Amino acid sequence: MDARAKSTTRRVAVGQALPHDSAHLHVCGTAAYIDDLPEPRDLLHVAVGMSTKAHARLVNVDLGDVLAASGVVDACLAADIPGVNNCGPIIADESIFAVDTVEYAGQAIFAVAAETVDDARKAVELAHIEYEELEAILDPILAVEKESFVLPSETIERGDPKKALAEAPHRLQRRLNLGGQDQFYLEGHIAMAIPEEDGGLLVYSSTQHPDEVQHLVAHAIDRPAKDIVCICRRMGGAFGGKESQAATIACIAAVVAVKTGRACKLRLDRDVDMIMTGKRHDFVIDYDVGFDDTGRIQGIDFMFASRCGISADLSGPVNDRTMFHCDNAYYLENVHILSHRCKTNTVSNTAFRGFGGPQGMFAIEYAIDDIARTLGMDPLEVRRRNFYGIGERDVTQYEQKIEDNIIHDIVDKLEADADYLERRKAIREFNATSPVLKRGIALTPVKFGISFTATHLNQAGALVHVYKDGSVHLNHGGTEMGQGLFIKVAQVVADELGIGIDNIRLNASDTSRVPNASATAASSGSDMNGKAAQIAAAKIRARLTEFAARHFAVAEGTIDFRLNEVHVGDSTLSFAELVQLAWFDRVSLSATGFYKTPKIHYDRETFSGRPFFYFAYGAAVSEVVVDILTGEHRVIRVDIVHDCGDSLNPAIDMGQVEGGFIQGVGWLTSEELWWNEAGELKTHAPSTYKIPTCSDLPTDFRVQLLDNAANREDTIYRSKAVGEPPLMLCISVFHAIRDAIACTDRPLPDLQAPATPESVLRAVEGRNS
Repeated sequence: MDARAKSTTRRVAVGQALPHDSAHLHVCGTAAYIDDLPEPRDLLHVAVGMSTKAHARLVNVDLGDVLAASGVVDACLAADIPGVNNCGPIIADESIFAVDTVEYAGQAIFAVAAETVDDARKAVELAHIEYEELEAILDPILAVEKESFVLPSETIERGDPKKALAEAPHRLQRRLNLGGQDQFYLEGHIAMAIPEEDGGLLVYSSTQHPDEVQHLVAHAIDRPAKDIVCICRRMGGAFGGKESQAATIACIAAVVAVKTGRACKLRLDRDVDMIMTGKRHDFVIDYDVGFDDTGRIQGIDFMFASRCGISADLSGPVNDRTMFHCDNAYYLENVHILSHRCKTNTVSNTAFRGFGGPQGMFAIEYAIDDIARTLGMDPLEVRRRNFYGIGERDVTQYEQKIEDNIIHDIVDKLEADADYLERRKAIREFNATSPVLKRGIALTPVKFGISFTATHLNQAGALVHVYKDGSVHLNHGGTEMGQGLFIKVAQVVADELGIGIDNIRLNASDTSRVPNASATAASSGSDMNGKAAQIAAAKIRARLTEFAARHFAVAEGTIDFRLNEVHVGDSTLSFAELVQLAWFDRVSLSATGFYKTPKIHYDRETFSGRPFFYFAYGAAVSEVVVDILTGEHRVIRVDIVHDCGDSLNPAIDMGQVEGGFIQGVGWLTSEELWWNEAGELKTHAPSTYKIPTCSDLPTDFRVQLLDNAANREDTIYRSKAVGEPPLMLCISVFHAIRDAIACTDRPLPDLQAPATPESVLRAVEGRNS
């Protein structure tokens, strides 16, 4: 029965700018993360012994001094794993502990359990490990030359790109080096494994994917999933870094807990976290683009070579998404895309906000910028010339028809609101008289597909309990990492039941309550979990409606749930009173909800179909000033118009847009990952790895959520995903920097990313070519 057809509620909570559900706890310091939880009696602390070599055979591992160290209780090697020595999320190709060969500097070889954190961390340094070093592949291009891949290379082709390139009036080529990015979440990786009676194991994990942790732990300790419960109330940030990588940490804690029979906690410190766990994929990108005199692309050939590390991890879908997003908002009639998934002797790279999409967009935006500068045109004019059309030129290279294109409207609005043309002219005048400080401006769009590209992952579950006093417990399969998912889903349930949000308690993500949940990723958390929770709440409201109609002898259509009250014909009673009456009449007040995203289908073999339910759009204008003597730069002003559909919570969405943009700016300007010739990551702390700070915010930061732009697809209250799409607005900052340093002598500066001061100077001096 569909309760919404039988009774009514009011939209009161949804659409309101409510604070994050844990905001008051964050401010007071009482929000409990895993390391804040009460520690069980006899808890052991775990530390990991890592490889110091990028590629080597393990000749001998001597843990004698480790076991003799103060406070040490035990140690675990690969031989101590009772089940499967694997933490690979899709392909079983990455060991929890190395067996006879290490493949990157930082790979786990063993773990130590001790009475204190300090005892464990000191003890791992006492191991005596003898290596026989092997050749290490540290560079994606070398991997391509040696045909070293974690997965087969993939190709998408449409039209006749070779012919189009050969016949194009203009043609240019470029190689780009695009850096990776560490997630740098405030809370590092952590897991606590607690043995329970009769072979059970309770795992607290800072993870975006409790279901995956549950199953990989079960495999590692050779027990069925029913014996493992994984719980996560909140994470102190994740950004994709805790989608697959958290399972390794949980598996280590679990293996040690099973061997010792005692609760075990593994918390990585910042340096170990950065050395041991995966990051955003860095890429080498080649493109060959042909275009006409107006700037319209006639044909383009892309080559993407990504550093995947030693195993597949999530590199398959990450690189697939790069291939799906190297069009961004542009129609590519003749296109060839070659994607290499390179195996290198570095940590296995993984998910990061955007999941390969940003790298694809970066490539096409650079090509568009090159075209404009070659023709002496405003890049915005070239962008418009190549935009997807409406009713024409509207099918992607993977054969999905774009039915919700609003990029023209967004860009028109932003251009006017930001005074783009006037400011561009003023900047040219400023630069003509300023020999050292140069200003630049750029406007770039975003079109980002929403859904997991693996169709089967687009499903979610929820569990709603209504207690006799009218209060509500809410569980769903999503995880809270600071992004505001929990408050959004609570707003949906509040309106579905017609109650205040204060009547709802949000519970931890728990595999024993909502099973088989997909990761909270792909920006789909609110879409899927919101719908699942709405369905569960609607079932309960339908039962209450049927009961009230029968009990009060009125038509169901006269029953109205609103503001903690239920209006039944001419009578009014509180929600709690109706619930009490229904309970007394033996009406079920608990329900599950299940949702699967409609319309999507995708053939992985042919890279064709409809992998995305819809697209989210946005655009940004960024203005910068650059000192061409030092390469230093500052973002002066940013104007953003972003499409959130009909926002579930404008305050949360605004924070996601602002935060995503700034995180992206860090990726393209300051966050540089650097490995030495031995394959050791040397940027593994805030002293050497520079994320943006408050002082890096634009002096003038103007963000608008697009009004009157309800999602054309039937999403939860016609909202749109907002987790990932805003990050790619940062590309405007990179091209504003490039605009600032372009001049008659260097019309196409070879600026590589990240655009650190050193990179800017190399471009100014022509040393990147």
